[in-house]
Amino acid sequence: MEPGPHILVVDDDQEIRDLLARFLARHGLRVTTARDGIEMARLLDERRIDLIVLDLMLPGEDGLVLTRRLRETRPTLPIVMLTAMGEDTDRIVGLEMGADDYVAKPFNPRELLARIKAVLRRAQSGGEEMASPVAGGGAVRLGFDGWILDLATRDLLSPDGVMIGLSAGEFGLLQVFVEHPRRVLSRDQLLDYARGRTATPFDRSIDIQVSRLRRRLGDDAKDPQLIKTVRGGGYLFTAQVERA
Repeated sequence: MEPGPHILVVDDDQEIRDLLARFLARHGLRVTTARDGIEMARLLDERRIDLIVLDLMLPGEDGLVLTRRLRETRPTLPIVMLTAMGEDTDRIVGLEMGADDYVAKPFNPRELLARIKAVLRRAQSGGEEMASPVAGGGAVRLGFDGWILDLATRDLLSPDGVMIGLSAGEFGLLQVFVEHPRRVLSRDQLLDYARGRTATPFDRSIDIQVSRLRRRLGDDAKDPQLIKTVRGGGYLFTAQVERA
């Protein structure tokens, strides 16, 4: 039997590490644990990791600092952040720095498992289950405004020929936009497509992901031309998309 995805759980609470290691292993995932950023860095050098579950509050360098560093060195490695209940500001900052999803403590392990599977599905399959009016017929490379997005390799090539590293969340969101161009997509639709879960009415994480994606694409946040905000509607990807 092929081994399951390898999850690295980074948390200074040994009880939580042990609980998650046992629970996730029972559901077919390989699990390695670390208590801080130092152990995390060592394990990332030694082993192939498919996703990190990262606690926000860690001794030494906290989860926000580690997330920023991971996005600089491993831009495509999925990160699910564990945050304290009610710490909305830290949660938003974590998403802005590159976390793909979050779960608030105290959490139900089944919820965390669902989030992990959704992020892995998005990262590994590139959202192939989505109906795509543009990428039909087996097309995997889509071009827009001089950019090229390869759906198979998840590579984004800029008009200047520079390869841009995307997190799983950024790639998932961009794929939704290029596969549904010139169509207003509500936040709920974007959440359904890109995150694979039902959002709460107050979930603003899509707005944060859009802001990050705009920065990646050089789209002016004050006057965006590529990803426009539609008042009361959601977002509109304005570019003409063609098979490349």
